[in-house]
Amino acid sequence: MVNFVGAGPGAKDLVTIRAYKLIASADIIIYAGSLVNPELLEYAKKDCQFYNSAGMTLEEVIGVMSDASRKGIEVVRLHTGDPCIYGAIREQMDRLDALGIPYAYCPGVSSFCGAAASLNIEYTLPGISQSIIITRMEGRTPVPEKESIESFAAHNSTMVLFLSAGMAGELSHKLISGGYAGDTPAAIVYKATWKEEEKYICTIETLEETAKKHNINRTALIIIGDVLVPGSYNRSELYNPYFTTGYRKALTEE
Repeated sequence: MVNFVGAGPGAKDLVTIRAYKLIASADIIIYAGSLVNPELLEYAKKDCQFYNSAGMTLEEVIGVMSDASRKGIEVVRLHTGDPCIYGAIREQMDRLDALGIPYAYCPGVSSFCGAAASLNIEYTLPGISQSIIITRMEGRTPVPEKESIESFAAHNSTMVLFLSAGMAGELSHKLISGGYAGDTPAAIVYKATWKEEEKYICTIETLEETAKKHNINRTALIIIGDVLVPGSYNRSELYNPYFTTGYRKALTEE
């Protein structure tokens, strides 16, 4: 069995109980060494074998999994955050399907959730934004034309950008061209929940300046939107005493 496991955003204790148990019982752990906190490997048993996938190809990763399957031993493929976001797990699963190797998927806490916790923000404030756009700037991995930063910016909703800290200047230009005001609040969160975490509130106009000032060009999330520095927003109706829900009746307003 191969278990794809979400390692969480960084902090050693921000993994699920299921993830902890899978890591502790694995015979082999293949981990994304450029992103996964190595402290998580301390949960593994003493005779566990470790492979750092940062220097491996897909074929080499699958080779380790295939060899382990022939030997009947357990493999954990440890991905940062939750591997459903930019985790490149589909291509691994397809290879395992072709080889007839069983696998399972254990979700994790995504770094975009870790960043919100670090900033003490809510991404969906009534009256400000009820949608979150998770995307990335185009780099060596292309982005479909219909998913351009400019097209998403037109919505003026909350936006979370992965893999884009090294292109902050270009990102700023695209966001403004798409429809955000230059003074829209922005945040850069470097290594959210790690011991070395850094976080900075700025604006779209000052994104590049802020990133350069603090020498941040990777392993960071960029968050855009008025939820970062909310002024007035609507109270949630769910907890409004004058709003009926499926669990309680509204009070009669005097």
